[in-house]
Amino acid sequence: MEKAILTCALTGVLTNPKQYPVPVTPAQMAAEARDAFNAGASIMHVHIRSQEDGFGHMPSWDPDVAEAVVSAIREACPGVIINLTTGVVGKDISGPLNCIRRVKPEIAACNAGSLNYLKLKDDGHWAWPPMVFDNPVSKVQQFLDVMQECGVHPEFECFDVGIVRSVTMYLKAGMLKEGMGRAEYNLVMGVASGMPCSAELLALLPQWMAPDSIWQSTLIGRSEIWPVHQKTADLGGMLRTGLEDTFYLPNGDRANGNGELIAELAKCAQNAGRSIASAKEARELLNL
Repeated sequence: MEKAILTCALTGVLTNPKQYPVPVTPAQMAAEARDAFNAGASIMHVHIRSQEDGFGHMPSWDPDVAEAVVSAIREACPGVIINLTTGVVGKDISGPLNCIRRVKPEIAACNAGSLNYLKLKDDGHWAWPPMVFDNPVSKVQQFLDVMQECGVHPEFECFDVGIVRSVTMYLKAGMLKEGMGRAEYNLVMGVASGMPCSAELLALLPQWMAPDSIWQSTLIGRSEIWPVHQKTADLGGMLRTGLEDTFYLPNGDRANGNGELIAELAKCAQNAGRSIASAKEARELLNL
């Protein structure tokens, strides 16, 4: 099997830094990235948080902040690959597009389909007002156009089985242009209203992917995600974790940071008999 590419998702979208150890400032993001890089992660998935409210609870699409964060990570991790988030609700996507144009990441997330984004509390009440994470084909195409303009490789985020199949249709329709790298699916499992984090389901999904594509799993949850990480490694998928996705190590203990999580992810690859891809090797595998 191919070498395993490890991606670290450094920080979340709305996770409260006053309650959880997520990095916010450029210096904090760089320090966490360095720990993950040293543990084997060649790609850093980056969300940008507001620097104005004192503790970075809210996301930011300020290109100046994005540039400061990404520059700090690149300086701390020579040769690292940046994977920039783009997820935004609604028709106005100028924020993420401006950030792509400013920082020129090698990879950017491309949310590939719409989803009722729901979570229900134990008492039967919604954790937040029900919302639609809207990603119609026209919006996907807008992102792909700017990614092509900037020489950015799209990582297609798939929250449900139908979105996996949609990406295969996008590829057949020619939406991934020459020069944008190898087709890549990111299987997001564990969102309450999306695909469950299930090893059995994971094993079925590659049959609906395009030939010669590459895939990884993003697993959201607690210690129950780790057997599915191992299944990903066993099946030849690429691996991702970080404080955006979980705070928990395989033994159920809370992680102190991203480096610990990536070290455990590397063990999954090694258990499957796979070596860890360097940043140079990851670029070659993804055809960046």
